[in-house]
Amino acid sequence: MVIRPRLKSDLPEAGKALVSVHQTDGYPVEGVEDPEAWLSPAQLTEAWIAELDGRVVGHVLLSRPDGEDAIALFRERWPEDEAGILVLGRLFVLREARGKAVGEKLVRAATESAHAQEHHAVLDVMTKDAAAIRLYERLGWQLIGSASHSYGDGQQIEALCYAAPMKRAS
Repeated sequence: MVIRPRLKSDLPEAGKALVSVHQTDGYPVEGVEDPEAWLSPAQLTEAWIAELDGRVVGHVLLSRPDGEDAIALFRERWPEDEAGILVLGRLFVLREARGKAVGEKLVRAATESAHAQEHHAVLDVMTKDAAAIRLYERLGWQLIGSASHSYGDGQQIEALCYAAPMKRAS
């Protein structure tokens, strides 16, 4: 398995993988009508894919804040922290690639990049996505609160907000 920066040429295959994950897991709750656009938000700073046998099997990205509840919760908890914040999102792994630490490696790549840029990483995750919650908690992400995520035509779903482990001093 290879974790590498996502190229523009990866978007069609990553989009197809996202639709497949939506069909099997119900994730994401939005974005599948135009998956390539959803994987390329205006605030995108960088993205990675996981490849297995030359196929895209996973994805994650970092983006600049855009009103996420996790940002406000992080600032409430650590108001004196002057470092920037990036949002980890659009994490998914195809069902057939699970059990190979793909999600863990993608999250670590994004978190290490945020730290290298002197930023903190935060995220929100829908409470229904229990496997993702277990992954973040196993990797030391700290629960900082909860929120209600609005999507679609006035629909809402509960979400948990997490902050990545703080970068250790070198």
